[in-house]
Amino acid sequence: MPNDLESPNFYASLPIERWSERRRDPAFIATRLEHVEARLVPVWRTKNLVRTDDRPQAVWLARETLAHVPGERVYLGDWQGVPYFALDLSHVEEHDLPAHAPEGAFVDLRGVGAAMDRAEGGLLALARGLAWWHARNRHCGVCGAPTESRAGGHVLACTNPACGAEHFPRTDPAVIMLIVRGDRCLLGRNRRFPFPMYSTLAGFVEPGESLEDCVRRETFEEAGIRVGRVEYRSSQPWPFPASIMLGFWGEALTEDIVMDDDELIDVIWADREFLRRAHDPEKFRLPRTDSIARRLIEDWIAAG
Repeated sequence: MPNDLESPNFYASLPIERWSERRRDPAFIATRLEHVEARLVPVWRTKNLVRTDDRPQAVWLARETLAHVPGERVYLGDWQGVPYFALDLSHVEEHDLPAHAPEGAFVDLRGVGAAMDRAEGGLLALARGLAWWHARNRHCGVCGAPTESRAGGHVLACTNPACGAEHFPRTDPAVIMLIVRGDRCLLGRNRRFPFPMYSTLAGFVEPGESLEDCVRRETFEEAGIRVGRVEYRSSQPWPFPASIMLGFWGEALTEDIVMDDDELIDVIWADREFLRRAHDPEKFRLPRTDSIARRLIEDWIAAG
């Protein structure tokens, strides 16, 4: 199985300088926020601000535009020398949004990301993920005391002196795998998928489990297929809400499908020639082009 990792997945390989080694210095964060060209990346209830007139484009807001709006400015990094900060506007009622963000509309990034500039889409995804984490960690998971933001928003520290725990942005590892047998690959329809989309299988890694073991376990649990060799392909940040997708190809040892109907409504073996053909989107559809699932499938088709 050839492995071409030269082209990054969507939302990956952000061309930003994160300055992670300097984020704990409040003076450094202050200078970035006071930068004359500093830009805010607004997030509203997990949606991003995008101009959708033609090709979708991210809408950045000048720092002073929302100077009066409360909320943590979370430092994302510098892009082309300009500092970018996420700002969660979820406390603003929907009818008041135009007063804060007169351009564009707040949309689900997954619906427009594939058509966006890669760097813009990645920056929006990062802002969305950090805003989600902040909103769900306002209290310490150890003692329940309120947390306060530090390190430019990349640490939430417990305010209870007797505790002092520090909490860091969460990323949940999940495997996503294209299981192949000869010229056929295994595709499934999850109950949550829009009709009639088929995709690769996937699942979260459990404690004490290797990535390869997770690929084998999830494939057997969902489709009853035994997997032998497992090959890593690439990864993709997927902050919807907080995952890192670890992509694999796996070689099936068996072919009789025994479907788990709790999650899936169909599992099929699809051959390369079938997938190469154009299909009626009302009858068969592959995953969105911004997903690593689509990348795994397209790379396999091209390799045959």
